[in-house]
Amino acid sequence: METTIEIAPTPNPNAMKFILNRVVKKEGSSTYRSPMECGDNRLARQLFAIRGLDQLHFFDNTITITKFSYADWETVEGHATVTIKALIDDHNPDYIEADPEADRRKNLPPELQKIEEILDRTIRPGLQGDGGDIQAVSLEDNVLLVRYRGACGTCPSSGTGTLEGIRAILRDEINPNLEVYIAPEF
Repeated sequence: METTIEIAPTPNPNAMKFILNRVVKKEGSSTYRSPMECGDNRLARQLFAIRGLDQLHFFDNTITITKFSYADWETVEGHATVTIKALIDDHNPDYIEADPEADRRKNLPPELQKIEEILDRTIRPGLQGDGGDIQAVSLEDNVLLVRYRGACGTCPSSGTGTLEGIRAILRDEINPNLEVYIAPEF
C-alpha cells in the first residue's frame, strides 16, 4: 500500500499534523523532545535529523511535528514527508515504551485521579488529536496546577481559550470555586 500523508495545521502555529493512511502508534501516544528520547523508534530518531525540529508526538495515524520558530514550514514539511515515506514500511506501530504517565497517575491522590478521568473524557482527546496532552500536577486549596505536553506546551491558545475551557468543565464537574493555572516548568 502506498503511504499517503495529509498535512494539517494545529492551533499551535509551530506545530503541524502529518496524518497518514497507516497507524504509527497503536496504543497510547509518544512525545519526544530529543533524539535521545526516541529509544528504538528509528522513524522518530530520523525525523530529528531535520533542522529546526523541536519535538514529535506519535498518536494513532498522526505524527505531529513541532518546529522552532526560526524554521520555515516549507523546508520542514518537505524533509518530513520524504523521511516518513522512506521509513514507514519498517516502522512498527505496536512498539511499547515505558509508560511513566501510567505510573504517575496510579500514584495520584483520589481527587487528582478524578480530575484526570474528567480530562480523559472531555479535554484530552482534542489535545491529543492536535499533538499535545495535559497532566494534572497538584491540587491545593481549590487551586489546580496543570502541565501541557507536546504541541500544547508552546501553543498560544493553551494559556487562554484552552485553559478557560478546562476551567469551565472542571468547575462544572468538580467545584465551582476551582482555579486552574499552568504549572511552571523546571
